[in-house]
Amino acid sequence: MKNLSKVTALALLISLSGSVVSTSVFAAPNYEEIEKRKNAKTKVMSERTGKKVMKAFEFVDAEDFNGAIAVLKELDPSDEFDRATIDRYLGQLYAQVDNYQLAIKYTQDAIKPDELNFNDQEQAMKLLGDLLANIKKYKEAKQAYIDWMDFTGEEDPTVYTRIAQASYELGQFKDVVEPAERAIELNAKKEPKKAPFQLLMAAHYEAKEFDKAVKILERMVKTWPTDGKAWVNLGKFYMQVEDYEKGLTTMDIAYDSGFFESETDYKVLAQLYSFVGVPYKAGFHMEKAITDGKVKRIKQNVTAMASYFHNAKNIKTAAKYYEEAAEFDNDAELFRKAGALRLQEEQFDKAVVLLKRALDEGSDKKGTIYSDLAEAYLQQEKYKQAYAAITKAAEDPSTRKFARSWKTFIKDKAQRNGVSL
Repeated sequence: MKNLSKVTALALLISLSGSVVSTSVFAAPNYEEIEKRKNAKTKVMSERTGKKVMKAFEFVDAEDFNGAIAVLKELDPSDEFDRATIDRYLGQLYAQVDNYQLAIKYTQDAIKPDELNFNDQEQAMKLLGDLLANIKKYKEAKQAYIDWMDFTGEEDPTVYTRIAQASYELGQFKDVVEPAERAIELNAKKEPKKAPFQLLMAAHYEAKEFDKAVKILERMVKTWPTDGKAWVNLGKFYMQVEDYEKGLTTMDIAYDSGFFESETDYKVLAQLYSFVGVPYKAGFHMEKAITDGKVKRIKQNVTAMASYFHNAKNIKTAAKYYEEAAEFDNDAELFRKAGALRLQEEQFDKAVVLLKRALDEGSDKKGTIYSDLAEAYLQQEKYKQAYAAITKAAEDPSTRKFARSWKTFIKDKAQRNGVSL
C-alpha cells in the first residue's frame, strides 16, 4: 500500500515517559476462543470463485489493480466465506489505488461476518485500523486496533505505537503514555524504535509537562547515543525547565559532535552560556556562528551578540556590534548604547557622532544622551559644546539634578582654561 507509512511517519516529525501496561488496558481477549479459531478447519473458496480470483491475480501480477477490481466485482457469491474473501481482496486492491473510502467499506464487509480463516481475519482487522488512520479517523482506528488485539490476543509494538499516534492526533495526550510505553517495552526485546519515544516526548510537550519530556529524551540519548537530534532537543528542554548547567553541558556535547542543524541550535548554545554567567563565551559562539553563516546576520542576532559582549565587559566589541545593529533600521537606542560604550573606551569623537545620531533618530533618552555628550566634549576640552549639552541635560527631569552640578563644574573648568561661556 502506497501511503500507509504516513500513519507512523507523522510521529517522526516531532521531537519528545512512563508506566508498563498489559493488553487488558486496551483489550479483553478470550484466549480459549482464540485457540478454537486458530485450530478450526481451514476454509477454501469454491471452484468457480477460485478461478475468478486466479484471473484477478493475473492482473495484480501485472500491476493492473483496476483490472483486478473489475474481475472481482463481477462475482456475487452466495457463500459467506467466498463473499468475505472477495471483499477482503477488494479492500486491499482499493487501497492500492488510493481509494481509501471503498477500501474501508470492503474491508469492513469482509470482517463483519467473521467467516474468514484466522490469519486472513486478523490481517483484515489490522488493515482496517491502518486505513482509518490514513484518512485521519483516529477514534475509529484506535477501536479497530483494540478489536484486533481482542481477536488475536497478541501484543504488537507497531499497533501500540499506532494507538499512541491516534491518541496524539486526537489531542488525548495522557492516553499516549501507556500504549507508547508498552511499545517501547516490546521493542526493547528485539530492536528499539524511536517513534514511540518521540510520541511520548510530543505528548508531554503538548501537555506542558516539560520535566517528563526531559526524562524521555534522557532515555533516548542513552538508547541512541549518536542521535544528534535527541541530544539537541534534550539541551533545549533542559533550558525549558531552567536546568541551565545540564543544558549547557548537553549542548556543548552536541556542538562538539557536529550535531547542530539549525540556526536555533547555535542561538540556544549562546543563550545557555549567558544564563550560566559566561557571557564572553556566549558572544564568542554567536560571533562565530554568524561569521560562519550558521546564524543570519540580522538585527536581532547582531543585537544579541552585542549584548553578550557588553555583559562580558568587552566594551570595544560590544560597541562595534551595537552600532552595526543600529544601522539596520536606524535604531536610536542602539546608537545611544554604542555611543555610551565608545565614551567608556575613550573614543570621544566616535561617541559624539553616535550620540548625536541617537538624537537625530528621535531617542526618548535625551537627558542621558546630552549628559554623555557633555562628558565626551569635556574630555576633548570643547567647553562650549560641553556646556551647551549639559544645559540641555538639565532640561530633562531624569538628569536635571546631575546636570545642574555638572553645569557648574564645566563652567568653572572652562573659566580656568580661559574659555568664556
